[in-house]
Amino acid sequence: MKRFKYKLLIAYDGTPYAGYQTQTNADTIQDQIEKALQKLAKGKFVRIHAASRTDAGVHAKGQVAHFEFPFNITPEGLFKGLNTLLPDAIVIQDVERVKAEFHSRYDVVGKKYEYRVLNSSLKSPFKRYFTTHHPYSKNINKAQEALKYLEGTYDFSSFSASNTDVVDKVRTIYEASVKEEDDEWVFTFIGDGFLYNMIRIIVGTIIEVAEGKRTPESIKEIIEAKNRNKAGKTFPPTGLCLVEIYYNKESMDKEIHK
Repeated sequence: MKRFKYKLLIAYDGTPYAGYQTQTNADTIQDQIEKALQKLAKGKFVRIHAASRTDAGVHAKGQVAHFEFPFNITPEGLFKGLNTLLPDAIVIQDVERVKAEFHSRYDVVGKKYEYRVLNSSLKSPFKRYFTTHHPYSKNINKAQEALKYLEGTYDFSSFSASNTDVVDKVRTIYEASVKEEDDEWVFTFIGDGFLYNMIRIIVGTIIEVAEGKRTPESIKEIIEAKNRNKAGKTFPPTGLCLVEIYYNKESMDKEIHK
């Protein structure tokens, strides 16, 4: 039977789900999309493959997934059908038909994440799922200086969760920055890939630098140590969002240098 391959661009609020990837006895984003596709496929199961497996509570503006569908249906038809069937926390932003060779995960050349820290003295009921509240005195100049030590290709074992089974922990970070937006700090990370909890550990460590508990230069020492115990605490998932997946190095380079 001939099958047709499609690519999805997905946005979601990760709060109600146990992460992106399907799990036993837990509701996930993958489960919800596959259930919707199964209805559109007249009961036939359709497996989707995503570019990134975000954790519980982590959000996405630009998740990408692909799947093979048993029927020849227009991208517009899939777009309308999926958004009709999916819960409000998950929105398909775009559907396109792709070549058989395309793979949403293996063709990735880079990923962009943001992490938002709310600095206001009071918590915000409107931002509680999309920022991490941290109302303590911080120096953004120190944070910016420290982040530059992370740019480059390194073994990031010190910034990886200790319970990961990943052996190769060498990654390249092309951009690590932070800026102020009203009462928030917005961290931006662009890299060829990220380890389990890597960004959340980096943010927790950089915040300690910003508070004067560490020096900016200590980041270099933490990287060289290749020891998780040398880095700071893991910040919560709420402030983390997958912003974009890059499949073209030119588009990624343009983003970094804009």
